[in-house]
Amino acid sequence: MKKRAKDWLLVSFFLLDDIAVVVLVLLGLRFLGVDLSLPVWVALAAVLGGFVFLAHKAIIPTFHLKTATGSERMVGMCGKVIEPLDPVGLIKIAGECWKARSVDERIDAGEHVEVLRVERLMLDVKRKDFYDKETLAVILNEVKNPPP
Repeated sequence: MKKRAKDWLLVSFFLLDDIAVVVLVLLGLRFLGVDLSLPVWVALAAVLGGFVFLAHKAIIPTFHLKTATGSERMVGMCGKVIEPLDPVGLIKIAGECWKARSVDERIDAGEHVEVLRVERLMLDVKRKDFYDKETLAVILNEVKNPPP
């Protein structure tokens, strides 16, 4: 079965309870003697069709997202150093304190780091460069030697 057809089938399945509620409301209106005209039926069909279309656009892309849980989710996240990493110290990520190890050099408290990998409960991190080294060198050179 093609991916697109399978996705539509899943969306239709998820919308079954909504369709059941609409049918129950319409049957309730019919039971109470409320007669609906053709324009009302057309409006209801348009609203339901729009709902199905929007549900398709919102829900189906989530079917194909790669799930990231546990340590996979940590890689790439940024945090702030609480205790200096020389090479081991503490960092804070998303409000939680983690034991971390600097992969290359000492990192002082207050600096930002990026998680490279997770080994058990230890995060291997590097200093977070907000600029790449070449851009930073150009900026520093311009500060030291301003153009005339």
